[in-house]
Amino acid sequence: MYIGKDIELSRRAFLRRSGQLAAMGGASSYALGLAGIGEAAAFSTGGDYKALVCVFLYGGNDHGNTLIPFDPVNYARYSNIRGGGGSEAGGGIALARDSLASTMLMTPDDQTLTDDITYSLAPTMPLLKARYDEGVMAPLLNVGPLEAPLTRAQYDDRSVPRPAKLFSHNDQQSTWQSSQPEGSRTGWGGRMGDLAQSSNTNSMFTAINATGNAVFLSGDEAVPYQVSANGATLFRPLRNGRLYRSEAAATALETVLRTGTGNIFAADHALINDRSIQYGTFVNDAIASTAVTTDFGDDNSLAGQLRTVAALIAARGSLGVTRQVFMVSIGGFDNHDGLIGQHEGRLAQVDFALDAFYRATIELGVADKVTTFTASDFGRTLASNGDGSDHGWGSFHFIMGGDVNGGRFYGRAPQVSVETADQVGRGRLLPTTSVDEYSATLARWFGVSDSELPIISPNIGRFASPNLGFMKELTPAT
Repeated sequence: MYIGKDIELSRRAFLRRSGQLAAMGGASSYALGLAGIGEAAAFSTGGDYKALVCVFLYGGNDHGNTLIPFDPVNYARYSNIRGGGGSEAGGGIALARDSLASTMLMTPDDQTLTDDITYSLAPTMPLLKARYDEGVMAPLLNVGPLEAPLTRAQYDDRSVPRPAKLFSHNDQQSTWQSSQPEGSRTGWGGRMGDLAQSSNTNSMFTAINATGNAVFLSGDEAVPYQVSANGATLFRPLRNGRLYRSEAAATALETVLRTGTGNIFAADHALINDRSIQYGTFVNDAIASTAVTTDFGDDNSLAGQLRTVAALIAARGSLGVTRQVFMVSIGGFDNHDGLIGQHEGRLAQVDFALDAFYRATIELGVADKVTTFTASDFGRTLASNGDGSDHGWGSFHFIMGGDVNGGRFYGRAPQVSVETADQVGRGRLLPTTSVDEYSATLARWFGVSDSELPIISPNIGRFASPNLGFMKELTPAT
């Protein structure tokens, strides 16, 4: 018997949710509350458009030189730990304090951070500073993968589970994107895509990857549609229907590219090829019909990816979508050496690209319908290794968009230390906010119901709240 797509998706979501809640057991009252909610249908969009854009900083961004202590007391601690001897002139891998004055972020009057710390953005991020002041950008402090709330004592005695394979690039990239180390088959962006597909007339454009292979956008049903900074990728031999001047050769190649085998990976590869071949021209025509005039520059790869994302959002009517999840990325953040100079340059690219994309959403009239957020493998050690920093855990990230409750900080500010209980050695931050809470807050804004949150954020039942409060439409849970 044929089962309608929406019914089948809802049935699968219910089965997954039931299994996840069973695994949580009595982990928290929130989990028990979810268990009492009846099966929910895929969320309703009410006809409006929303998009999430993940900006992944590959290599493990050095959060210590991205959001820097600025007040005199905490700056001196930072300078001392990073090799500047406590001097305001900086040194080692500490930036000079006077270079941070123009990017200092005012803490709201109703907010007091740990040790009365105040922060400045890196001096090469003036545009994000302006967006913070405008109230459309918010920093999230000390966020990272957690399976459950975890103290330093519990970390040391291993009485509470910790994420597998900490400090490993590939595994922590996967854990950030999917809640599992390398080898995971679905990511939380793709799982949102699973739920959102039935809201789109053309479901194949629900999840769009502008940056190459990554698990973030893979779902049980959703398969990411891959594009480049120049739009949809077309297979060159098939553009004119001939390969080596032979139509038969072109047809044979197309058959090979679009035909899977019994191997699951080959089948997935064939599916992606088939979609690219079948719809590439359609996507590029839809992009060509848009008129995004925002200047994205010419020498910034991240900005180029975001230019394509903006064009696809502009073409949302032609593509038949009301819910989309995108992924873009920039590499070069594994700064074990040469941190000073290299890191500020990378952050300058991020600053320009994110601001250009936000300006494009204003141009398109969807600034409050598109939310951009950053993620990375992990943070870094606060302690210097001489010329750089090493792999860490918790980090600082940014959320930006017209519906972001910006101009204030979220999460708990860590102490500027290599000895306190909020780090696990050399200033590696022990996260106080989980990626599950981060993803759940974004998912709720996107339209995912509370009953579906464990599908997106499988550990959310172990944490106190599914809402960190950084989105305007969501009132923080009490």
